[in-house]
Amino acid sequence: MSATTAAAGGGGLRPWLLLAPLLIFLAAFFLVPLAQVAVMSVSDPEWGLEHYVAIATDGFHLRVLLETFLTALVVSLCCLLLGFPLAYAMAAAPAGLAAAMMVMVTMSFWTSFLVRTYAWMVLLGNRGPIARFVEWMGFASPELLFTRFSSTVAMTHILLPYMVLSLYGVLKRIEPSLPRSAASLGATPAGVIRHVVLPLAAPGIANGLTLVFVLCLGFYVTPILLGSPREQMVAGVIGQQVEEFLAFGEASAMAVVLLASTLVVLGLYHRRFGLDRLWG
Repeated sequence: MSATTAAAGGGGLRPWLLLAPLLIFLAAFFLVPLAQVAVMSVSDPEWGLEHYVAIATDGFHLRVLLETFLTALVVSLCCLLLGFPLAYAMAAAPAGLAAAMMVMVTMSFWTSFLVRTYAWMVLLGNRGPIARFVEWMGFASPELLFTRFSSTVAMTHILLPYMVLSLYGVLKRIEPSLPRSAASLGATPAGVIRHVVLPLAAPGIANGLTLVFVLCLGFYVTPILLGSPREQMVAGVIGQQVEEFLAFGEASAMAVVLLASTLVVLGLYHRRFGLDRLWG
């Protein structure tokens, strides 16, 4: 074997040696546990597909799946409605102001999910500032905590930065001359947004909706602490099955269904846009 061939062989092997620690880590802490969950879903307590049959036919499981997808859809749309004006303002602002707004948006990443969730418990509590303000206005204090409203508001707040960052990357690349040209030709501000900005921002909108929807599907802490016990999401039911009933087989089957649902959403996105564009 010549020196050139040996060097070429070493060059082909070197990238795999560099990736080996990462591949071993993923195999040990992700693929193997995932395979165990999949096996447990059809083997605990006995081999069979009864857990999947129950999920597909039982009213409780179907309602939980429907509640999970509906909540994820509502949170995604709320993030879009709130995030688009903010991202558009950031893209149109001067560099210094845009940087300050970016810091404000990303500051929420520096605070844990649990702290933000407890903050919403204080704000929406019966003796919180919102309830006191409503009482000060002369109305009866509303029951905000432990409802779908409270969990939806908190999840929208937590996931809003993902939507803003997805939109900002696309809106920032739009040539400023295009909206100005449309306005000079007689388009109203609403017409400029509808016919110029929105079509150009469509990839960012799809990215943001996909990211928020997929992340929301697996939310656990916030719906448990803020949501209504009658309107549980899949992750909460999985935790309940494991912690209270020790029903590992049923919990594993629901986890596999949740994973499959997430992969379906990502597969649809990949078919239309390509997963390599999901993060901008």
